[in-house]
Parts: sequence; structure tokens; C-alpha cells
Amino acid sequence: MTRAESKERNRRALLDAAFQVVSRDGHRARLDEIADRAGLTTGAVYSLFGSKNGLVVALVADYLRPHYEEVERAVPAGLDLLEAVDAFARYYRRSCDGPDALSRLSLQITLLDMALHDPELGSRLATSIRSQENHLIALFTGRVHDGGLVTSRQAERLTTALRALLVGLGQGVPLGLAPGADEEYFAATARALVSGLSLIDHDAHPS
Repeated sequence: MTRAESKERNRRALLDAAFQVVSRDGHRARLDEIADRAGLTTGAVYSLFGSKNGLVVALVADYLRPHYEEVERAVPAGLDLLEAVDAFARYYRRSCDGPDALSRLSLQITLLDMALHDPELGSRLATSIRSQENHLIALFTGRVHDGGLVTSRQAERLTTALRALLVGLGQGVPLGLAPGADEEYFAATARALVSGLSLIDHDAHPS
């Protein structure tokens, strides 16, 4: 095994172990337990991620990356904005029934708790999540809507609103707080949000 392969193996082992421990213990997660589960030392954590917070931030990026790759496959090119949002919302609802839905919810709640206990970590997590959401912004930019094309700034505003809507609904499904919220409900609600949302950039200065 090459040095690069060994480094990637150790990185993967630490991320997998961190997912288990952080999902369970949140801000109380201990580096020594994470390292022990990975069959490594805490020195490996500092070598690969710099700190416990660095490991958590990398964990979130690692967790979100395949999600956004699946979104891109679920929302093909050629759809107008409403059609694209419809496809995205349906994909999101299907993911709520996936085998990892409860562990994903646990991680979301745990990360929020960690961010509240550690503002520095919260800031880094927000930056990482926004970076991943650039995939959605790019996905919606250039779509036809109301006779024009959606700009990057408009897609950014839309992504913020969709995140708030779908994360809230998505958390409600496994908790039993969204009765009747099937795939059609998710899609119809997302389309209604887009139809009623002003995508005008109110921060733009008149030319």
C-alpha cells in the first residue's frame, strides 16, 4: 500500500468512526474513542484534520457530497425552474424513507447542538454547508422562469428558502410531525413556495 493509499484509508476510517460517535454523543464526543474505533491514535486525527472541529467539518462535507451528487442526477437539464424544484422536492421526500433517514436526522440535530455549544465550529460548519449548497445554486441557475432565466443570485435566494422548507418537513416525517406529507405534498409545497417567492434581488442597486 502506498503512503497516499494508507493516508486515505486512515482518513476514511476516522470519518466513519466520527459519524458513529458524533451522532451519538454530539459535543461530548471524545477524540480518543473516535481514534480507537478507527484503530488509530489521536495523533492521526490532528495529522489529518488539524483538530476535533476540523474532523467534524470534514465529516459534514463527506456526508453531504454524495447527497448533492444524487440531487444533480435527480434533476436533469432541460427542465424549467418549477419542474426542477418539483424533481428536487420529490427526491428529498424519497430520501426521508431511506435506510439512513434516522441516522441522518440524528446527525442534523447533533450538529446543531454542537454549533450552539461552539460558535467557532458553528461558523465553520455554516461555511462548509454553504459551499456544498453551491451545487444547488448552480443546478437552478439558468432555468427558465416567468419568461426569463434564473440568475445565480436568484438561485441562491431560492436555495435558502428551499433548505428551510424541506429540512423542516424532512425532520417532521420520521418524527411523525408531518402526517400525510407524501411525495406529492413535498412537490406541491415546494412549487407553491417558488410561485409565491419573489426572486427579485432586493439588495441590488438600480443601475
